[in-house]
Amino acid sequence: MSIGGAVTEILFALGVGDKVVAVDQTSQFPAAARALPQVGYARALSPEGVLSAGPSLIIAIEGAGPKSTLDVLKAASVPVVIVPEVHTPEGVVEKIRAIAKAVGEDARGRALADAVRADFAAVEAAVTALPTRPKAVFVLAASGGSATVGGTGTSADAMLRLAGATNAMASVHGYKPAVDEAAMAADPDAVVVMKGSGQELPPETIFALPAFMGTPAARDRRHVAMWGSYLLGFGPRTPQAVLDLARALHPGARLADLPPRAWADGQ
Repeated sequence: MSIGGAVTEILFALGVGDKVVAVDQTSQFPAAARALPQVGYARALSPEGVLSAGPSLIIAIEGAGPKSTLDVLKAASVPVVIVPEVHTPEGVVEKIRAIAKAVGEDARGRALADAVRADFAAVEAAVTALPTRPKAVFVLAASGGSATVGGTGTSADAMLRLAGATNAMASVHGYKPAVDEAAMAADPDAVVVMKGSGQELPPETIFALPAFMGTPAARDRRHVAMWGSYLLGFGPRTPQAVLDLARALHPGARLADLPPRAWADGQ
C-alpha cells in the first residue's frame, strides 16, 4: 500500500505499480494510481480502512497518520516504512532510494535516482543563468477576502526558489493567511496557484483580493496555475515541474527541455 503522492509516483516509476493494492487521496499520478482503491487522506487514515485492503507492506510519507493509526498497523504486524519528506533535490533522491530498498528494487532505484539527480542538475544550471529573480506568491486558498499563502518552510517556498524566484511572502512561516498590508508591501510580480485542488482560484478571483490589487502581478495578469501534486509533490517529476514553473515565472527565457522520461509522461 502506498500513502503519499510522491511515494506512489516513485513506486510506479520503479516498475512495481502492479503490486500496489491501494493508495491515499493524494495519489493522483499516474492515471493507473487513480484507478486503485483509496483509503482516505494521508494524514487522517483509519486503521480499519487501511487493513481492509490487505496490504503486506505499507510505505507512507512522513507526516502520514495519525500516530494512533500507525500504532494499530504496527501492532497488526504489517510492516510500515516511513519515507522522509525533505523539500530539496537530494530529498527526492533519498525518497527514491528508501522506497527502492523497501521493495527490493535497489538497482532500479539507483537508475531512477541518477536520472532524477541529472534532471535537477540540468534545471539548476539553466535557472542559475537567468538574469532576474522575480517576486512570486503561492496562494493555497482564498476566502473572506483574504489569501492563505505559502511562506518559508513549505514545499511551495522550495519550488519558488528552485524555479529562480523570490518568495515575496518569506516573512510568513508555513501556510498562513496573509495580512493585506504585508501582501501589498510584498508587491509580487506573479501569483502561483494549484489546479485540481477542489477550490479553483482563477485570475479574476486572485486579483480581486485587496492583497493583490495594484501589484505588478495584477497589472500584468501574471497568474500561474499548475496541478497540485505536480507542483508540490516532490516526487520524480519535480525537475519537470521546476522547469515548467521557471518558464512561467521568466517569460521569454530560453530554457532547454529535459530528456524524455517515461515516469513524467501524462497527467
